[in-house]
Amino acid sequence: MSNKFTDHKGRPIIVVTGMGVVTSLGEGKDANWKALSAGKSGIKKISRFSTEGLRTHIAGTVDFMEPEEISAPAISYSMADSTAGEALEQAGFGTDGFPGPLYFAAPPVELEWQHRFDLLAENTSSEAGYTAVLEAARNNKHERMHELVQLGTIAYTIADKYKTKGLPISMSTACSSGATAIQHGMEAIIRGDTDAALCVASDGSVTAEGLIRFSLLSALTTNPEPTKASRPFSKDRDGFVMSEGSAALVLESLEHATARGANIIGVIKGVGEKADSFHRTRSSPDGMPAITAMKYALADANLSPDEIGYVNAHGTSTPENDRMESNSLAAVFGDRIREIPVSSNKSMIGHTLTAAGAVEAVFSYLTMSENTIPPTINHENPDPDIILDVVPNKSRQAEVDNILSNSFGFGGQNACLVFGRYLA
Repeated sequence: MSNKFTDHKGRPIIVVTGMGVVTSLGEGKDANWKALSAGKSGIKKISRFSTEGLRTHIAGTVDFMEPEEISAPAISYSMADSTAGEALEQAGFGTDGFPGPLYFAAPPVELEWQHRFDLLAENTSSEAGYTAVLEAARNNKHERMHELVQLGTIAYTIADKYKTKGLPISMSTACSSGATAIQHGMEAIIRGDTDAALCVASDGSVTAEGLIRFSLLSALTTNPEPTKASRPFSKDRDGFVMSEGSAALVLESLEHATARGANIIGVIKGVGEKADSFHRTRSSPDGMPAITAMKYALADANLSPDEIGYVNAHGTSTPENDRMESNSLAAVFGDRIREIPVSSNKSMIGHTLTAAGAVEAVFSYLTMSENTIPPTINHENPDPDIILDVVPNKSRQAEVDNILSNSFGFGGQNACLVFGRYLA
C-alpha cells in the first residue's frame, strides 16, 4: 500500500537532491546548461597527442581540467572529484560524511603508452617488447602504476575523500554504465540497505590507444569539422565523436530527504534493463532488447507511453544505432512518436562513453527545471527513414513532466531510466 513516501508498488519514492556535471562544454551545471541550451558544440581538434596518420582528429576533451597527469585514470578521477563535490554541495551534505554508499561507473583502465615507455626505459635485461615491460614491472614496486590500473582506485579515492559509507562499488557496463550506477543506487534504497546513495560516472578515455581502437571498429566519425561532426539521426551521420565527461547524482528516499529539509530536484520513477547477445559491438537489428528495456522502464514507473513528454535519446550518430533506436521508439510509442520531442545531447558533447547515462540524467532534470528541451544540432540533412521530432538545431521551450532516457552499450548492455518532476 502506498503513502506519500511510497510508490504504486509500496516502494520508497527515490528523489534526486544534488547533481554535478563536467563535459567538453565546461565544468559545472551552469556552464554546461548555458552552452547546451544554446546549441553550442564542445567538440574540437585533439591537441593532447598527435593524430598524424589517423582518420579521426577530433574529440570532446576536457583540457580545462588539471589532472595529476594526462592519462585516462587521472582525468577520470579529476572529473569525478569535481562532479561529486558539486552534487554533494547542492544536496547540502558537508564535510562530516555522506550517509550512504558510493556507486561508481568506472572506465576501462590500463597502463597507457607513456607508462609502458617508462617501464621499457627501466629494463636492463636482454628481453624485448612486451616481455621487457613485464620484466621491468616485476623488478620494481611501481605502486602508482599498480593503483592506476585497478578498476576500484577512483571509487576508493572518492569514497575516502567524501566519507561515504561502506565499500564503494565500481562497475562497468560499457556505454550504459552511468545509467547502471543510478540503477544500483536506486535499488539499494528500495531494498532498505540505505536511505541515500551517491552515484558517479566518469570517463576520460580520449587517449591515442582509445581513439585507435574505436577507429578500427569503424565506429568513429571521420568528419574533419569538429563542431559539425556529431550528427545524430541525420542522413549523413557517419560515426560517433569520442568524448570525456562525468556526472554525479545524490539519490535519497523521499522520506529521508523530507526529514532533513532537502531541496528536491526530481524523482527517479523507473528503470528497465535488457541484455542483447546479438553481437559484441552491434545492436540487434530488430531492436527487441532496446524495445524491452524501454517497456520495462515504463512499467516500473507505472506510466503509459502517452505520459512521456520527452525522450533523451542515446543518439550516438552512428548509422546503425540511430536507425535501431528510431525503429524501437516507434515500436514502443506507435504513431505518437512523431509528436514526442526526441533529441540527442551527444550532438553537442559527443559520446562520453561510461559517463553518458549519468550526464544525460543531469541534463534531463535540467530540461524539466528550465522548461527547455536541448536541440539536436547539425540536423541539416534529415534521414527520410527516421520519423522522429529531433528538436532540430534550436532548443525548444516546453514543460515536460516525465522523461525517458536511453543508454545502449557495446556488449549488449541496455538500460533505460524514467525521470519525473517532483510534485509536492
